[in-house]
Amino acid sequence: MSPKSEAGTPGESVLPGTLPDALRAELVAFRRDLHMHPELGNQEFRTTAAIKERLERAGLRPRVLPIGTGLVCDIGTGTDSGQWSGGPRMLALRADIDALPIPDTKTDCAYRSQVPDRAHACGHDVHTTVVLGTGLVLAALHEQGLLPRPVRLVFQPAEEVLPGGAADAIEGGALDGVRRILAVHCDPRVDAGKIGLRVGPITSACDRMEIALNGPGGHTARPHLTTDLVTAAARVATDVPSLVARRVDSRSGLALTWGRIESGHAPNVIPQHAELAGTVRCLDLDAWRQAPDLVMGAIDEIANLYRAKSEITYVRGVPPVVNEVTSTELLQAAMVARRGTDAVEPTEQSLGGEDFSWYLEHVPGAMARLGVRPPGERTVRDLHQGDFDVDEHAITVGVEMFTAAALIDAVQ
Repeated sequence: MSPKSEAGTPGESVLPGTLPDALRAELVAFRRDLHMHPELGNQEFRTTAAIKERLERAGLRPRVLPIGTGLVCDIGTGTDSGQWSGGPRMLALRADIDALPIPDTKTDCAYRSQVPDRAHACGHDVHTTVVLGTGLVLAALHEQGLLPRPVRLVFQPAEEVLPGGAADAIEGGALDGVRRILAVHCDPRVDAGKIGLRVGPITSACDRMEIALNGPGGHTARPHLTTDLVTAAARVATDVPSLVARRVDSRSGLALTWGRIESGHAPNVIPQHAELAGTVRCLDLDAWRQAPDLVMGAIDEIANLYRAKSEITYVRGVPPVVNEVTSTELLQAAMVARRGTDAVEPTEQSLGGEDFSWYLEHVPGAMARLGVRPPGERTVRDLHQGDFDVDEHAITVGVEMFTAAALIDAVQ
């Protein structure tokens, strides 16, 4: 079987696995239901139940992960036992199912979030629907004898919670028997109908850090008798990122960015406590491994200048997602088979973090950027913003690309 274009040419067969209209409409409705009922990491009970019910209705045997949310489902194993291990080495398709703790600010949208301060503002509802739809199509192909090799669906919880739910999914057996894993991530900079691809790093490492600065406070009239924690916090905020940037190769893209600074309650009182919190992002895997020592050392240096005592909580997050060559070529071949060469465009490495990287510590794989921008629209609704939404044609594109990838991978 070789990849052909969606239209095909005379005398050539077209890959099976395109979406019938009824299933396309069902998947759009499923995505909108998820969008209306977002759930945070490790709380995705309704989401898990909805996915499980639909897979079971298709005659499949999904298994909820041991942690209670998220699930795994094999298609075409040829057994009724549902065993995850000891079976054929298969292709896995991964989706993340959690939402974000931010309000949905869309004003003219019938399917906006019904949960206060919760929103699918990163496209995980789309990722979930794409993998679900792929599973339904592949199950139908398997019944027709058209699925040469088994495929595993992985619906992972808690991607937004560092260090991510991928570790729990892996511990729960999600990669047992898997030889390769693929994923997509919504990209509002890419038109619906297209994907962005690159070999090598496509996301960045991301860690989280919280700092407490302490010292004797006092009157603002006599700062020399105190530890001036407001100034100390300000200097940590401004000087540490610059100091760290000079201690690593600038090509590594190591960046420290603050999201919270708090200190004091009165204008004439120097406080005894200050707090800062932020993220450390890095393009390079080697530099990421050095980052904790570099960052914490720089913080201590600046804090000591102001006689402040520092307490640092450094939470290891995720390494970069590094797309493996053969897996990236598989995604490209699948997309070309469905939509032609113009449907694949190069993409840059993002500074965003993604816990899909943990799977790639165990098996080769790749992630594609799934275009969700309505073609011709100039306004970009960025990720992690309350008004984020997608062109739902992307669901069809993702499902048909993944089904093509499964079929092409089976004959390689």
